[in-house]
Amino acid sequence: MKVALGRVVGAHGLRGQLRVRCLGDDPGNLLAAASIELADARGAGDPAPQRCEIREAAAGRAGEVRLRLAGVDDRNAALALRGQLLLGDSADLAALPEGEFYWFQLIGCRVERAGRTLGRVREIWETGAHDVLVVSGCDGRERLIPTARELMPEVDLAARRIAIADLPGLGDPAAPAPSRPRRVRTEERGEQRHAAD
Repeated sequence: MKVALGRVVGAHGLRGQLRVRCLGDDPGNLLAAASIELADARGAGDPAPQRCEIREAAAGRAGEVRLRLAGVDDRNAALALRGQLLLGDSADLAALPEGEFYWFQLIGCRVERAGRTLGRVREIWETGAHDVLVVSGCDGRERLIPTARELMPEVDLAARRIAIADLPGLGDPAAPAPSRPRRVRTEERGEQRHAAD
């Protein structure tokens, strides 16, 4: 499986070095890679990813690495790659300590509480404290589950299953955003009326 390791954000210097924003917690996977695939970030219908050999890799600014790729020999060639995703093979990623997981491993997992299926992980949000699983519920409603170890006592990647703690409120559907009154002015009569968002 291919996973996004970074995104080209610009050029560094005049000899084709790329500035790459890391898309993970640790730039180590990018720094250790021998090759990557460049893919257009716009999605479906784009050309197939292009495999590139990494000639040189070094730490850059905070959250970035600098890469020199075979065939990218000047600043203009590097700038032409801005926005491209750098893909790597998930099998080549560094092993994580017990109890830690890559995001792509959790996407699609079934989430259960007290033996009852709540839904599947659709995406993960990065927040200040703990990442949050966004779970699409079987009832069509969204649930937000913090990834704190105490709240996710069991993660079985082989079975694609996450068991969450049986605590009141945990795994309940997210409340819809409250409506706020807003003034609307009609053009014809200059009248004001209130409407909900």
